[in-house]
Amino acid sequence: MLRLEYKEWYKVKQGQTLREIAAAFCVAERTLVQVNGFTEEPRAGCIVKIPPTEGNVYTAKVGDTKTLLCGSEENFEKKNGTPYLYPGMRVIL
Repeated sequence: MLRLEYKEWYKVKQGQTLREIAAAFCVAERTLVQVNGFTEEPRAGCIVKIPPTEGNVYTAKVGDTKTLLCGSEENFEKKNGTPYLYPGMRVIL
């Protein structure tokens, strides 16, 4: 039986950006900023709190809309921490 393992903390490696970390854990970059109180990019060795992802992760395609994916624009923004949607973006449904 497979089990999804959730990481609560992550140690930043040299050269990593918040955007890369957010993408790796399927979390909105804005959410990481809010949870950790960042005002600038974290440095190597910094410990980042990774909030749990609630919902299924989906890679947006051309033609997808916020309403189609999450029921409403407000729900999309609340779940994903951003008002933006673009093809290739990993979103929480």
